[in-house]
Amino acid sequence: MLPNRMQLSRTVEEQLKKLKGYTGVTPNVSARIAFFRSIESDYIYDPTTDYATNGSLTLDKITWLGQTQEITELLLKHTYPELEGKQLQQAWAAHVEHGISSLRNIKSITNFISYL
Repeated sequence: MLPNRMQLSRTVEEQLKKLKGYTGVTPNVSARIAFFRSIESDYIYDPTTDYATNGSLTLDKITWLGQTQEITELLLKHTYPELEGKQLQQAWAAHVEHGISSLRNIKSITNFISYL
């Protein structure tokens, strides 16, 4: 399963912080939405690439995932049965990065809600 402490890339963190500034939606909630948008789009993480999780925002997985923790971990294990620990975290982070690309141009909470 996922490690207890997780982080994203610096680029994604910056995008999540900007989105919070525009909408007031916290980075952990935006990350959850981005993850599920990516899963819905059939994006597949390539585990042979070394995905950098070099951000400074390191949070507990319960903070990142909230009530979606179980389903997030199940989806990741179903999609990537060969991955564990840090590699599974990298898959999660890659999905968040992929999903946030569809949210990065949102400039207000109204747009955010209508986009969902």
